[in-house]
Amino acid sequence: MTALRAGGAPCVLVLAIVLGIGAGELTGPGPCVPLLILAAFTLVVAWMAPARVGLAIGALAVLLLACALTGRALDGMVHSAFVAPARSMQPSVVTGTLVGDPDPSRFSTSALVRVTELDGVGVPARTLVVSGSGDAAGPLRILHAGDRVRLAGILAPLEGWESYLRWRHAVARLELRRIDAFSATHAPLARFADAIRAHVLGGTAGLPTADRALLAGFLLGDTRGMTPETTATFRNAGLSHLVAVSGENLAFVLALASPFLGRMPRVGRLLGGVAVILVFGTMTRWEPSVLRAATMAVLALMARYSGRPASAARLLALGAGLLLLVDPFLLHSVGFQLSCAACAGIAFLGPAITARLRGPAWFREAFGTTLAAQLGVAPVQIPIFGSLPLVALPANVLAAPLVGPITVLGLVSSAVAGVFGPRSTPGRLVALPVLVLLRALDAVATGAARVPVAVDGRGLLLVGAGAALVAAGLRLRTGRRRSARVARET
Repeated sequence: MTALRAGGAPCVLVLAIVLGIGAGELTGPGPCVPLLILAAFTLVVAWMAPARVGLAIGALAVLLLACALTGRALDGMVHSAFVAPARSMQPSVVTGTLVGDPDPSRFSTSALVRVTELDGVGVPARTLVVSGSGDAAGPLRILHAGDRVRLAGILAPLEGWESYLRWRHAVARLELRRIDAFSATHAPLARFADAIRAHVLGGTAGLPTADRALLAGFLLGDTRGMTPETTATFRNAGLSHLVAVSGENLAFVLALASPFLGRMPRVGRLLGGVAVILVFGTMTRWEPSVLRAATMAVLALMARYSGRPASAARLLALGAGLLLLVDPFLLHSVGFQLSCAACAGIAFLGPAITARLRGPAWFREAFGTTLAAQLGVAPVQIPIFGSLPLVALPANVLAAPLVGPITVLGLVSSAVAGVFGPRSTPGRLVALPVLVLLRALDAVATGAARVPVAVDGRGLLLVGAGAALVAAGLRLRTGRRRSARVARET
């Protein structure tokens, strides 16, 4: 309850933002200026009103703001230069920038491209799903996020599973025929982050292929090299979040940078920390979970700089609210939902669960945090994926001690191997501990994945009811013992 009170007002505002996004999707695309004006007026009224009344009026203001921004985002997708050509399956040449790294499969490759030119004419920037197969898949596969490209193909409407990508602002699909030109990004931040990313990946070249792919997913969230079997193993073990970069990875990176940041003045620590976060986010391609973690980290640095540290619950509410206002479609991102749900479970339930556990501190913290995260993601994961592996809790407890060493040693060994060479003697020596840890993590995942027991929605209710009964029984027993002890003392 302490955590809930600490993040009370921001949580109310986040709920209002979510409701506003839902209302905006119901009303559909349209002009947003009238709602924006009304939201601004309501914010002024909320600022002048007493605290509790002001919170209610402020919640209404952000609801109107979220509704307006959602309608604007939908309007931009409906009214674009690509809608008519896509309906008529028109051959086109587009110029734009890759939003993320291409996603290769066995027979094809797809990528999201932010397009600014259509057939040589400048247009308002929109995102296309570029899909290449056959001879076109290979050249697309070697490109990277941020590359500038000119592509020729056939525009078509989104269909099938690609329709989900509209929540990543995709308005149409380009069936790729050829790549006419491409060039690397000229943005200084992207070039610097890509150089570090290439250095890290190059430093893992001395590892066996499977271990190298797992480490790339662990450090950078790059799972393109992982086999379908390995991906399924980690998913069935409830450990797939380990190869999706999140706040834990960012925390370790900031910890590695802390000796250098600690030597700076206060404003230098703030700016240096933000710079580290920006480079890390660019390296990991700003996945939704990274966006959430990076926003919370920046807010935490700002709070510390101002001398007013904030609770994790308040940081989560503020960070999630800001991100949803910037991009209302994030609400439909499974990665964003799971990341926020896990963080909410840890923030709201973690301290209470840990305080009631018995045993060594490391066990109580690992078990309590893991259980809180699993309880947090269950309401999101079960409706989407149908079930939650029952073995996920013990598997995560066993994997927890390996997370920090793999992240820290993996980054350090990649840096050393990048200097001396991954197949040199120093490169092999520093990679050996990482290899041992990766094999241990893989053993945990493989063993856990062999337990074919999962909890669906009804199972979760039964487990929750059973846990509540056990907790009530223990509480009653403790109360009786306390009453008996008081009676003997009197």
